[in-house]
Amino acid sequence: MGPTAAGKTDLATSLCDNFPMEIISVDSGQVFKGLDIGTAKPSKAVQKKYPHHLIDVLDPTETYSAAQFRDDALKKMREISDRKKIPILVGGTMMYFKFLTHGATALPGANKKIREEISQIALKIGWQGLHKKLCSVDPVAGKKISPNDPQRIQRYLEIFYITGTPVSEIQRKQKHITLPFNLIRIALLPNQLDFLNEVIQKRFKSMVDRGLLEEVRQLRSSFPLTDQMSSMRCVGYRQAWEYLEG
Repeated sequence: MGPTAAGKTDLATSLCDNFPMEIISVDSGQVFKGLDIGTAKPSKAVQKKYPHHLIDVLDPTETYSAAQFRDDALKKMREISDRKKIPILVGGTMMYFKFLTHGATALPGANKKIREEISQIALKIGWQGLHKKLCSVDPVAGKKISPNDPQRIQRYLEIFYITGTPVSEIQRKQKHITLPFNLIRIALLPNQLDFLNEVIQKRFKSMVDRGLLEEVRQLRSSFPLTDQMSSMRCVGYRQAWEYLEG
């Protein structure tokens, strides 16, 4: 695990060169088909050489939760282990890692009507305003969630409106779940943030040069997308959508 552009994929493939391993992607954007450039998805050549899992499993109009990831990842971990290989989970979506290691809280599924209502409120008062609303009903979650994280703000408010109970309260009552695997945690933590930011800037410029905006245009013409869908809220795609809207 580690931040954007820390070198996770390079380290993972290097490990695969030296150990009998298969890679499981822990990336909330790479699960979607067509989101290639903006998610820094491994190339087809890399995926062919090094077996990858949980990449390109959904159309960009579909939704995917951390709980679903946990179920899918555990299934893949068992299958890889049965092949006498070592599953290596690689990515930067920390919520996925948290759900994998701590278990999924029993939360209600998505409610399309309530999500749409929350989206309409967001159009009126903005996500910063909705974040304040979240802080008023669930102060614990409000402190943890960034005002610039619309996906989690919407989900936590959605659960509150469905259940009448703050998510933090539901999670507090959850029993800790142990995994049937021995985890070795490897975190890439660059100690020079200025250098990392420079690498990220170069990566983003490279994405634009390679056709990030055209990729988003193509996705918008190929699928009935909206800017409220999970795929289009991924970092980079959200900003590209806003740019294309002027």
